[in-house]
Amino acid sequence: MDSQGRYARRGVSSAKEDVHRAVAALDKGLFPAAFCRILPDVLGGDDRDALVLHADGAGTKSIVAYLLWRETGDPSHFAGIAQDAAVMNIDDMLCVGATGPFVLSSTIGRNKSLVGGEAIAAVINGFHAFAARLGALGTELVIGGGETADVGDLIRTIAVDATCAARLRRAEVIDNGAIGPGDLIVALSSTGAAAYEDKENSGIGSNGLTSARHDLLGRAYAARYPETWAPSTPESLVYSGSFSLSDALPGSSLTIGEALASPTRTYAPIIREVLARGRRLIRGMVHVTGGGQTKCLRFGGEVRYVKDNPFPVPPLFRLIRERSGSSWREMHEVFNMGHRMELFTCEEGAALIEDAAARFGVEARRIGRVERAAGRRELVIAGPDGTLAWERGLQ
Repeated sequence: MDSQGRYARRGVSSAKEDVHRAVAALDKGLFPAAFCRILPDVLGGDDRDALVLHADGAGTKSIVAYLLWRETGDPSHFAGIAQDAAVMNIDDMLCVGATGPFVLSSTIGRNKSLVGGEAIAAVINGFHAFAARLGALGTELVIGGGETADVGDLIRTIAVDATCAARLRRAEVIDNGAIGPGDLIVALSSTGAAAYEDKENSGIGSNGLTSARHDLLGRAYAARYPETWAPSTPESLVYSGSFSLSDALPGSSLTIGEALASPTRTYAPIIREVLARGRRLIRGMVHVTGGGQTKCLRFGGEVRYVKDNPFPVPPLFRLIRERSGSSWREMHEVFNMGHRMELFTCEEGAALIEDAAARFGVEARRIGRVERAAGRRELVIAGPDGTLAWERGLQ
């Protein structure tokens, strides 16, 4: 077992403490405790409205698409990372109560000597295809253009990012400062096949892909595609697995490559229905992304989050754990481990969430509750090898 953490040794931080320190003194917007920064509506001028502007991307998941394209010659593998970039924005914005219309602008950086126009076309078409699918489900996503830059000195393969904007009424903002003792934690599964998805979803989302890719795929990929790994990475952690992209994922209908590239699921249809039917019942929401299952520690007051009824660990995360030897603690800090959205609510709200999720073929589970803590935030998770615990200050 790696005491320092395999993710950190690969040059990635799940908690991004240095980033949070860099922005700690900045204005936190109209609702400082909200999941996203919320701004005055300086464009519309109506003091009843607010703006949400958000930026995120597909991260190193784009390297999985690159590997699949190089191995198969099929550029359509790049379409999924457009959805990843869009969902990482939209589902964060759902957490403050924004349900659209959303406006998205993409930023694509590439090494032109390795990534040609067919890949760029697949990404751009992927954004438009995802917008059409969301629209059919009742959520409007307007594609407002973007930037494609040839930056081979900076980008070794391709990076796909996006910025999203939305307007909402200040009175309708979901403010995580309201999370408190007595709340139930209802989580939405990241795996299986939702009614609006074409195939099984592995649940990987767009976080932890640096470790997932290197821990599962074999050393041959390092030699064939040296552009897909950083020279500063310790050699023992570069493609240290034994699988090929085409190998079957045990316990799943997917291959390893399909599981790693599985498009990030959006919860927009479910959250839209929940808020339309019972916005007043939702006290807070957390999109389980960077920081994995510890993401909730950034929100709320003096509270203890107790997750003692989690989803079973999905096949992909079980395999990563088995083959890497990573601790369960690190797994929960890096990956979503089976659910990527948490809603904090009462009994009536929990029943509403379960009903809405079932309508879209997604499992909702009451994974735990919120208790009172003294002078800090705490998190307790009933993990596969016992109880895991974290704590942090209120700042």
